[in-house]
Amino acid sequence: MTTAKLHDGSTIETEVHGSGPVLLLAVNPKPIEGEAAEEMRKWGADPALGRSLIDGLSDGFRVVAFDYEGHVLAHPKPDTLTPDNVAADMLSVADAVGADRFAYYGYSWLALSGLQLALRTDRLSALVMGGYPPLGGPYAEMLKVTEATYRMAVEPKSATPPATGTGEPGDWSSTEVTLSEGQARQFATLYRALRGFDDGQVRLSCPRLCFVGSADEIVYDERWGGTHVSIAGPVLRERAAIEALGWDVEVLDGLDHAGAMQAANVLPILRPWLEKALFLPA
Repeated sequence: MTTAKLHDGSTIETEVHGSGPVLLLAVNPKPIEGEAAEEMRKWGADPALGRSLIDGLSDGFRVVAFDYEGHVLAHPKPDTLTPDNVAADMLSVADAVGADRFAYYGYSWLALSGLQLALRTDRLSALVMGGYPPLGGPYAEMLKVTEATYRMAVEPKSATPPATGTGEPGDWSSTEVTLSEGQARQFATLYRALRGFDDGQVRLSCPRLCFVGSADEIVYDERWGGTHVSIAGPVLRERAAIEALGWDVEVLDGLDHAGAMQAANVLPILRPWLEKALFLPA
């Protein structure tokens, strides 16, 4: 166990497993148990996702696992969760384990964070973005969603709140915002800082992979402004352009946002790609 100091003075624990090229893995290394685990399963999530990824990679790589999402929920950064600070935090994790060069894998907003990291350092040996397009990303839509979430977090709750976790996976209309003001505001802060970001101008040199589920389309109801966050759409439409920019692209047929992050679907793509990218012949 190693501890890294983050931009706001808080610390985050990392778990290091295996040997070989360093891979920063932005996942929770500890399986979630009890009622929280059951609730995750209802929504198609794997409470042991991080552990499954670690077990599937640590015999070939030095895996540095750190639960950044869990950390920011436990220690909110309402005014400072910006792309610059997120990238600095990732570099602090790498520094804490003595990794001058490292690959990075993140999913969803942690994939977006990896792209921002790549723009701010020359230390990346490879970048993998899962569940977020590297070109044509839904930044404006996610700003609307996070702003709406923040508004709901600070508004008085209704006397009869909507049910929590009773819908099908992806049925956001059946969920209740349970984030605190600080937790919600930090994600609005992140997307506010990305307002005007043009991913079409990004040029990277390290090996890079993006993957999405072909059914990764999230539609929020009127509480979130009826916003449609399209993850698969930009990749399906712009695949040729993304590949022309040097990305390898994988589309997981029929999978939604939760399905495409599962270890059973990720590892068959991630591991051989990393082996190819990081074990190039001399």
